[in-house]
Amino acid sequence: MSCSLSVTLTGRHVTLTPLSMDDVPELVQAASGDRSTFGWSIVPSTIREMEVVVGRLLADRDQRGAVPFATRRSDTSEIIGMTRFLTLRWFFDREYPDAAEIGGTFLAAAAQRTTANTDAKLLMMTHAFDVWGVRRLDLKTDERNERSRRAIERIGGQFEGVLRNWQAAQVDGEEGATRNSAMYSILASEWPDVRARLEERLRED
Repeated sequence: MSCSLSVTLTGRHVTLTPLSMDDVPELVQAASGDRSTFGWSIVPSTIREMEVVVGRLLADRDQRGAVPFATRRSDTSEIIGMTRFLTLRWFFDREYPDAAEIGGTFLAAAAQRTTANTDAKLLMMTHAFDVWGVRRLDLKTDERNERSRRAIERIGGQFEGVLRNWQAAQVDGEEGATRNSAMYSILASEWPDVRARLEERLRED
């Protein structure tokens, strides 16, 4: 992978650092406690399970398919979750991708409903649009996940439709099943308004 895609993104509340196997113990700690909000995604609870997931993400990174991050508190450097750019797509002969998705996010229970997710999204979108120069960012979620869908819509994600049987289900008990994914996007022309919304939310929190 081109080293230019690996980057640390520092915000007021969170810092996103390149994911590594060394992060596994802290990621497991972040995933402990109240796990009731993890129902729509796979969040490993053991060292071995987390090693498998992180190893897979690092392999995706090495194939130029993803840029995974550990999410840390900026004041203490404590890991409180992870997130990533994925589905990187090149339309033209450029160093940086022309489109990407933001997803694969989880946050520790204590970090949810705080400024952490808003700050992380602002950092990633700023990097994607202003540094990479992407023309489009994707955001998608399980069709049934109303909480996630409303959150995407609040920041300006434009609903494009439901992709039927789009990917493997991410819900415990649905192993071997597929899910319908609700697809949203933000275009470069929409980024100034989305940035303003995110910045306003940070000021309000």
